[in-house]
Amino acid sequence: MRPMRLDLAGFTVFRDETTVDFTDADFFALVGPTGSGKSTVLDAICFALYGTVPRWGGTRGLGNALAPSATEARVRLVFESAGARYVATRVVRRDGRGNVKTAGAGLQLMPDGFDVTKLDTGLSPEDLGEVVAGTPAEMDGAVLAAVGLPYEQFTSCVVLPQGQFADFLHARPATRQQILVNLLGLGVYEQVQQRATARAAQAEAKLEAVDQVLAGLSDVDDATLERATEQVDRMTELATAVTAAVPELETARATAREGAATLAALDAELAVLDAVRAPDATAEVTRAVADARREADAAADAVSLAEEREEKLRGELAALGDESSLRLLLRAYADREQLAGQADELRAAVETAGAQHDVAVTALAQARTAAERAETELAAAFQAHEEAKTADQAAALRAQLSDGAACPVCEQVVARVPAVPAGSAVARAVAAGKSARAASEAAKRLVTERDAAARELDRMLVRARAEHDGLRTRLSGLDERLATAASAETLRERLAEHARLRQALDEAATEVRAGRDAARRARGTVDAAQERLRTAWRHFDGTRDGLARFGPPAADRDDLAAAWTTLADWSRTQAQHRRSQRTTLATSAADAEAAATAVAARIAGIFTDAGLPAPDDPVRAATVAVERAEADLRRLVERREQAAELREQRAGHERQAHIARALAGHLRANNFERWLLAEALDLLVDGASRILRELSGGQYDLVHDKGEFFVVDHYDAGLRRGVRTLSGGETFQASLALALALSEQLAGMSTTAASLESIVLDEGFGTLDAATLDTVAATLENLAARGDRMVGVVTHVPALAERIPVRFEVRKDARSARVERTGR
Repeated sequence: MRPMRLDLAGFTVFRDETTVDFTDADFFALVGPTGSGKSTVLDAICFALYGTVPRWGGTRGLGNALAPSATEARVRLVFESAGARYVATRVVRRDGRGNVKTAGAGLQLMPDGFDVTKLDTGLSPEDLGEVVAGTPAEMDGAVLAAVGLPYEQFTSCVVLPQGQFADFLHARPATRQQILVNLLGLGVYEQVQQRATARAAQAEAKLEAVDQVLAGLSDVDDATLERATEQVDRMTELATAVTAAVPELETARATAREGAATLAALDAELAVLDAVRAPDATAEVTRAVADARREADAAADAVSLAEEREEKLRGELAALGDESSLRLLLRAYADREQLAGQADELRAAVETAGAQHDVAVTALAQARTAAERAETELAAAFQAHEEAKTADQAAALRAQLSDGAACPVCEQVVARVPAVPAGSAVARAVAAGKSARAASEAAKRLVTERDAAARELDRMLVRARAEHDGLRTRLSGLDERLATAASAETLRERLAEHARLRQALDEAATEVRAGRDAARRARGTVDAAQERLRTAWRHFDGTRDGLARFGPPAADRDDLAAAWTTLADWSRTQAQHRRSQRTTLATSAADAEAAATAVAARIAGIFTDAGLPAPDDPVRAATVAVERAEADLRRLVERREQAAELREQRAGHERQAHIARALAGHLRANNFERWLLAEALDLLVDGASRILRELSGGQYDLVHDKGEFFVVDHYDAGLRRGVRTLSGGETFQASLALALALSEQLAGMSTTAASLESIVLDEGFGTLDAATLDTVAATLENLAARGDRMVGVVTHVPALAERIPVRFEVRKDARSARVERTGR
């Protein structure tokens, strides 16, 4: 597996969209400060393929995939494996309850020559290629088939994460053996052994089936073949005899059929002729039509008389004139009498109102004279008051003073105003003025009241005169209208005659309607009687048409009963004539039937002599007997050929079962697989030992014994030590040597898609001294220089990073981590 491009969004520290392009990075380093997200890039590769990351502790740590406060994480990995290019995608979302789940996962096989840079143009998932897996459940098997390694082995041989770098070194022998089986594709030999066993079982099952079929082919000897041939000959002779006798049988049967058909036709004619009978009550049908017509004519006459009487009454009513005009004239007489009474009452009211109006006018004139006199007396009193004030100024001044007020003349306060002396001219003038003013005001009020009364009487008089004039005008109009009219009594007599004629007209109209209803009923009776007559004639015509081939006599269309009598008499005559012919025809038909029966018996005897049942169709039965005998002979020949063929097949199945069983026996108990694993482990340990010797400056060699790894310490007299006794730096050297040997050696030996096309080391190189670090760098450079695999290193050691041509610098700020490519 070789990564080509990695796209991240919302994945752990990579909140923003980030792309890492590995397309031409054969030897690269992921560098950056501790905690910047270097290892997260490798986590994303593992997550895209397997849905989990080693340091998450399994799939339950899925919530670690989301960046803080993010609700969705997307990872897409484009990789190559065994010459094919794939794209793996996983999407994780957090729901409203805070639960994190995989929302989508898929693996697609990309088309040949697909340009990875097109992913930046926003292609839809359908454009990426054939869908290999579309759900998380389908991803496990699809990734295993594409990469060739399960998750545990992928993180031990391809992407070596921190803390698990020494897993393959410290793995149990059984686990390490299974890893090598998957890497080398040695499972194919177990599959061969299983398929050989299955093929042997199939061959043995076919052998058993062939034996069963051969057991069922026991009756294929020469004697059976001879009997089948003789049966064909006998059936051929039977068919020849039957073929010769059948024409005679057909002729006899044809003669019998003709005789039976002639007799049947004669019987049918007799049945038709005997069935001719005149229906009951034929004469009553004709009489019912005549009676109904007479009743209809009488009803029509009655309607005519009633209509004439109705028309006469209408003429008389029209001659009396319009009834509404008469009623209007009579009402005009009543209105004239009423208006005359109202006019007399209004005339008396006008005279009374005129007299009252004259009295009111006189009273108004008298009130106005009194008012003028009171005004004159008021003016004289005012003049006398003025003269009194001039004569007695002091008395006049006192009238303006009040107790406690200042005097307008001396401006001294007057404690008490003296009383006006009795007999003062001013007092008398004031009293006279008050009396004159009261009289003047009373006179004015009387003028006003009498003026209003006079005006009201004037209006009443004008209104009464107008009403009286209107009544006189209406009376004049009525007099002109009634000048040429008849008297009221004459009008009432004419209206009474109108009422009498209208009642008579209603009675006549009722009689007309009743007569018309009776006429309709009579016509309905006529129609019904005529329909019964037509039905009777149709019955007659149908019966006569059924006898048309016999030439029946003509019918009298005016008398239904006579027509039936004529037809029935003719039918009896025809029937008697045919009965005289039937005896001869019956004898001939019986003789023909007997002859046909004799020929059929002779043919039946031919089949009985051949041991076959008598058939209904001799020719067909003879043909079938010959075909059956020939088919039996053919089947016997085919069975004999089948038996010979099966004997040859049995020999072939027996050989196949023997060979398959032998091959399965050789591969049983994993002997071959065990030998191959031992050889692979020897090669792996030899390569790792060579690398470890270089890394350790010749101090250590790596060996194995019964699946366990040991190191030989040449600095301690070749002491053999278990790998679990090594220090941290020594363990790193041994693990790195083993990982590099896996990449170098096993990639060439693997026979499956699990070719180790890349190796990425995520381990602390800071534990190495300068010389060892230089050896490690040189070893990695040599490995990358071969060009057949990608080599990646995750490190924060500048000395190592500077020697690697392509570097991906990972930086992190408060929001998101970023990846920037530097170097070549």
